[in-house]
Amino acid sequence: MINLQLGQRLRELRKHHHYTQEYISSLLNIERPAYSNYECGKRTPPLELIIQLADLYQISLEDLLCN
Repeated sequence: MINLQLGQRLRELRKHHHYTQEYISSLLNIERPAYSNYECGKRTPPLELIIQLADLYQISLEDLLCN
């Protein structure tokens, strides 16, 4: 359940900023399918990527994980 909520939040933020999955995955230095799995809730990103994503969107970890 947590994966789905985080995935939905990541998708919302990405679309709000008009970013593509390809763009985000290149910033994170991962493959696009790996990032897609995070958005779909199939996998949980490691903590270091979650921190990078919060920095990218200029939000707190709490806002990323709890909204």
